[in-house]
Amino acid sequence: MSNEREVLSYELFGTATRELAQQVADSGYEPDMVLSIARGGLALGMGLGYALGVKNLSVLNVEFYTGVDERLEVPIMLPPTPAAVDLSGLKVLIADDVADTGRTLELVHEFCEGHVAEARTVVIYDKPHSVIKPDYAWRETDLWIDFPWSALPPVVGKGLAH
Repeated sequence: MSNEREVLSYELFGTATRELAQQVADSGYEPDMVLSIARGGLALGMGLGYALGVKNLSVLNVEFYTGVDERLEVPIMLPPTPAAVDLSGLKVLIADDVADTGRTLELVHEFCEGHVAEARTVVIYDKPHSVIKPDYAWRETDLWIDFPWSALPPVVGKGLAH
């Protein structure tokens, strides 16, 4: 694995969020809900909600990455998941930080299929080998990405006494 990385600062994140919101608006898509994939898509979902005037925000927790370039065999949704009845008939914008393998986005898109009027996907970064092509992406890269919220180690370790 190369040591070269894509580095996203908080300032660039703000620019990316605004430009992605403009892409969505320019396409004519008017989502009723922004469904963020936790944890990476939370900040993007919140930013898009404000920029697009969407107050209906929801979260789906999916675990796939366990470390730098280390992942589970398949992504898994963790409870609680939104009830399908809550999504019925809505136009949903699924937000995540990156479409790396694309399998997380694919899982969430399949979860929404058949329950929503329409689901579109938005990511900050799209990787060329992703199995799903996001509807909206800010940039494409094949590098490992240092996001501002995960570039530094946690301030506390699991299992440490408080």
